[in-house]
Amino acid sequence: MKIICDFSLIEESTTATVGFFDGVHLGHRYLIKLLKEYAKKSKLKTAIITFPIHPCKILQKDYQPFLLNTFEEKVRRLSLTEIDYCYVINFTQEFSKITAQDFIQQILHKQLRIKELLVGYDNRFGKGRIYGYKQYVQYGKSCGMSVRQIDKLPEKEDIHNSSTSIRQLLMEGKVKKAADKLSYYYSLEGKVVQGNQLGRTIDYPTANISLYDKEKVIPCKGIYATYVFIKGDKHIGMTYIGKRPTITFDEDNRIEVNIFDFDKNIYGKRIRIEFLQFIRPDIYFHNLKELQKQLGKDKAKVKKIIPLTW
Repeated sequence: MKIICDFSLIEESTTATVGFFDGVHLGHRYLIKLLKEYAKKSKLKTAIITFPIHPCKILQKDYQPFLLNTFEEKVRRLSLTEIDYCYVINFTQEFSKITAQDFIQQILHKQLRIKELLVGYDNRFGKGRIYGYKQYVQYGKSCGMSVRQIDKLPEKEDIHNSSTSIRQLLMEGKVKKAADKLSYYYSLEGKVVQGNQLGRTIDYPTANISLYDKEKVIPCKGIYATYVFIKGDKHIGMTYIGKRPTITFDEDNRIEVNIFDFDKNIYGKRIRIEFLQFIRPDIYFHNLKELQKQLGKDKAKVKKIIPLTW
């Protein structure tokens, strides 16, 4: 997949679709599958048109994104679908004032050389998102672009989902269900930073994580069975998200991971955590001995889960 930000470099017509594609989940991939089928019939290359920042962040002053992917993760996921091109539009206040008609005729047709446009059954774009499919067909027809609309996603294929529903699952701790809808494990990345090393005193040392992207969804508080990736190496671990009520009751949530059978110094290293399954909620213990005993039970549960997916 070729990523193009400078539209003067576009040399050929394509069959394309437009969207933010957060998560590149099964619903998105159903749309992309149809896109490729239409393009093949028309003997055209395929293109995804997307944005590096969520449009709502520009349109709403206090909007706080809760994203499934960073832009880099999204592009990587899109590339796995074997689309030919990814056209990246910088969404600005000025861009938000473009009408649907001008977007189709001046941007998509004239600048991006889109020959066929595929839109979702409820897809709306342009200033105010006033108009829909019927108007898009008219705008396209007047400039030689065909506009097609896909039907609502088939329930029987269990892919009728949305980025919003997946975010909700994660915030409820339902990471396994979220993975089913994404078709991959949800992950967070960050740098290993210095902690107070209290975990060492109860035989459960943890790597404290400072997230690289503060706009990604953080699963709800609790303990999770996780895969841990450091320098490309894959490990098993259990990850804690919470305010450590037994120890200090921190103001903000902490993310700490206990990596099984691992004792290397990884301070400052990049780490990626994939969430497989929720183990238990974050709870208060009367003392560290109680916490240590529970962590032993948590670890045993994780070890029962991991062999099924390892």
